[in-house]
Amino acid sequence: MNIVQPKLWTQDFIIISAANFFIGLTFYLLMTNIAVYALEEFGASKSIAGLASSIFIIGALVFRLFAGKYIEVTGRKRMLYGGSALFLLAALSYFPVENLNFLLLVRFIHGAAYGICATAMATAVMDIIPRERLGEGTSYYTMSFTLATAIGPFLGVFISQQLGFTMVFLICTLFSVTSTIIPLFAHIPAARISKKQLEAMKGFNITNFFEVKAIPISIIIFLMGFSYSSVMSFLTTYASNIDLIDAASVFFLVYAVFILISRPFTGQLFDLKGANLVIYPALIIFALGLVLLGLTKHGFTLLLAGAIIGLGYGTMVSCCQVIAVKESPRHRVGLATSTYYVCLDGGVGVGPFILGFLIPLVGFRGMYLALAALVLTCILWYYLLHGKKESRRRRDDYAASC
Repeated sequence: MNIVQPKLWTQDFIIISAANFFIGLTFYLLMTNIAVYALEEFGASKSIAGLASSIFIIGALVFRLFAGKYIEVTGRKRMLYGGSALFLLAALSYFPVENLNFLLLVRFIHGAAYGICATAMATAVMDIIPRERLGEGTSYYTMSFTLATAIGPFLGVFISQQLGFTMVFLICTLFSVTSTIIPLFAHIPAARISKKQLEAMKGFNITNFFEVKAIPISIIIFLMGFSYSSVMSFLTTYASNIDLIDAASVFFLVYAVFILISRPFTGQLFDLKGANLVIYPALIIFALGLVLLGLTKHGFTLLLAGAIIGLGYGTMVSCCQVIAVKESPRHRVGLATSTYYVCLDGGVGVGPFILGFLIPLVGFRGMYLALAALVLTCILWYYLLHGKKESRRRRDDYAASC
């Protein structure tokens, strides 16, 4: 007998995914240009130019904490609409920038708005996706941002080189207008939360900023983000050192394509067979990609590493988010989402700083091989933090069904 699955591709799901895509485009268009803009327009030092880029992430990280805490208190719809309006206002604020301090302030506010929007949308979409198809739905939803990682950097470089920075800001404003308007046509589900639960989420207790049940898998994703930051931050320099800069220019395109190809299948496999059957291979594949990157001497090998890293790391990002949500109480999905992304962004954020001390000691190749070893150790950490419980749960479910 065929079991009819609940519908995934609803109007609300499509609208929120589209809004996520346009926010991602804005993020990557600016991320690829803002350091160069600071250098060329204001004569900034390289460190300050780097800060102009990274302070966006700092703003997002700080405000994700507060967004996760207050989303159910304030209301998902209000937070999404307010965050979207602030995101648009920040995009408009690049036009009157006349000095570095103002630019840094705008970047921080823009990052804060992004943190609020992204948390509100991810929380809403977790409720829109049918519980039985959470793995598949999350994979498709996160693909909207992955698509932006493939298109955004290319558009950003092309527009800045051909039309100038003002046009970059104009295009980002248009994308921001789009991401602000289209959520107005979606039904944003309110949290199913009692007055007692709502009162418990108020105050400044540490558990009101982090979802405890989401922390174990968030530790794993922190280590994944830390490892992946080596690719995001140092690939171009590494490729230049080994004379593979041409291959490196399309590395992230290959990376994104393989995420787009694999995520629907890994999401469905997650729903059908459980987390362990997806997570353990993904960890091994990610580690293999880092090994290949550390040993590469040819352009083809570099791009193959990009494909493998896309399969491994890309799968980890979407599937670990599902675990964080499933492990948490439904009225604390916003906090679980915030906890997850704070750890992911934190890993990506601190990685370059710490790895910068490692590179002079072991070189780029040694760094990638060391990170491959770190990812392999996460097999044990995953087993202890979640995998063992997942196996026991599936055995109990199987026994109950017999």
